[in-house]
Amino acid sequence: MKVKIVNKSRFDSPAYATPDSAGMDLHANIDEPIVLGSLERTLVPTGIFIELPSGFEAQIRPRSGLATKHGITVANSPGTVDADYRGEVKVSLVNISREPFAIEPGERIAQMVVARHERVEWEEVSELSETVRGEGGWGSTGKK
Repeated sequence: MKVKIVNKSRFDSPAYATPDSAGMDLHANIDEPIVLGSLERTLVPTGIFIELPSGFEAQIRPRSGLATKHGITVANSPGTVDADYRGEVKVSLVNISREPFAIEPGERIAQMVVARHERVEWEEVSELSETVRGEGGWGSTGKK
């Protein structure tokens, strides 16, 4: 699938790292490091603008290495870029660790997954069909 992109950053456009990668890394388009203290969040520009086809979204997700090693994650994970959005893709990062973390210019800060989505039309009914789970919520299916 072809997707139009305008890259106003000085870094590479998002690309798949391996043939079977689902996500493409997004780079911090910043001129100097941003230091995120513990529990601080910031909006990081990427310098990219995309035009997705109708029926698709771009999901902005954390990078597992940043999350596991440094506690840096996407605050609204997954963030959604709608097909009709034409502004710059920015990433809301938060530091959930106890230590400050410096985001460096060009650093890979998140990954973007392009996915198809459906639109629903609500059908108002008075009741829903029965299932084995029923109204069981969090933890209702057991620990293991």
